Order: sequence, then C-alpha cells, then structure tokens
Amino acid sequence: MKYSREVEEMCPLAKGAYHGPAPIPEEGKWVQVKEVKDISGLTHGIGWCAPQQGTCKLTLNVKEGIIQEALVETVGCSGMTHSAAMASEILVGKTLLEALNTDLVCDAINTAMRELFLQIVYGRTQTAFSEDGLPIGAGLEDLGKGLRSQVGTTYATLDKGPRYLELAEGYITKIAVDDNNEIIGYKFVHLGKMMEMIRKGMDANEALEKASGQYGRVDDAAKLIDPRCE
Repeated sequence: MKYSREVEEMCPLAKGAYHGPAPIPEEGKWVQVKEVKDISGLTHGIGWCAPQQGTCKLTLNVKEGIIQEALVETVGCSGMTHSAAMASEILVGKTLLEALNTDLVCDAINTAMRELFLQIVYGRTQTAFSEDGLPIGAGLEDLGKGLRSQVGTTYATLDKGPRYLELAEGYITKIAVDDNNEIIGYKFVHLGKMMEMIRKGMDANEALEKASGQYGRVDDAAKLIDPRCE
C-alpha cells in the first residue's frame, strides 16, 4: 500500500469503535452483510435496452450469495429471446458480483441485473421478512400451470378503436361488444394449457376447446368480432 508523503508525516490517532454495516432484512433475519456469501433473497425487477426498444423482467433466487434460480422474460426485438436463452445459462451458479459484471448478451437483461443487485444488497427483496425465504422453483411458479409469461398486448387506432390481442388469461380469439360497439368481454384460449394437452396426446381441436374460456359479459354481446379484423 502506497501513501502520499503528507499522509506518512501525519501523527497517528486511534480509530473509534467498529460497529459494522447496518443490518438489512434477509429471509426473516437481520444480517450484517460483509461478504457476498452473506446475501440471500428472491426478487423481481425490470431492465430496458439503451434505445428503449425492449424490456426484460428478471427473477432471481439467491442463496448465500449464489444465484440458484433465474427466470428471464423479455418483450421487444426478436434477438432478446435468444439473449434470454443464453442469460438463463449464464446466471445460475454465479455470485451476485460475478453476475453483475458479466455480459448477459442483451442491454435490457444487463440493466435488469443491475436493478436486482441494488434491491438485493439493500434488503429490498420480496422475501426480506419471510423466514428462510422461498424454495428453489418459486420463480417458475410465477408462470402458473401453463408455464407462459403473462403478456398483455392491446392495440388501438383513433378511427377503428381498441383491439385486445392477448391478456393475462391468454390469446384473444373473439371480442364481445354491445349495441354501442363498446367492448364488454372476450373469448380466449390459454395456449400453454392447450399445448400441454396436445403434448400428452389429445386431439388439437379438443385441446383447443378445453383450453378456451371467456371473460366479462360475453353472453350479453350484440356481436363477437375477430380482434385482428372486423
């Protein structure tokens, strides 16, 4: 360690008591974080790319400083999905510091990692006050039985009005409108459930019917329209 001459010529004074860092809440405990291995927690966060053309929702489950579980969800350019595939391989097994300083392929994923790092090291995780946190696999449960991200896609023009294309329930097949042409409900198909049924050998048409449902006042509709055209 090199010291400047000014410092070397200073007379020494005793340092006061060392109380350590302020404790942060982690999985139902108050922890003084001094090393990476002291950090645990599960949390979600979002990031965005430099031109703000896409976003990533990242979920990490960290145990004793090591990322044990990673869920990467992206919306934006097609390349982001491939980046997410690589990031899911890259993240698990790394310490938080390693992950923070690793190229996760996509700007949005890198930014999400930065934001999650801040949440975790400042004790702002969703499991901050949950004893022992959540088991590995909790992140996957966010997707539900269909194992698909909950995506909302809607579109509107001033001339033709709104169109619902995909909502939390699934892919929109019909929009229900009343006598004033105002939306009062919709029919949907849960693609994740449908594909799971087909994978298990069910006929595609039967699977489509079983995975379909409706929301709102569909039965009171004056008419049903295709959301992609009239």
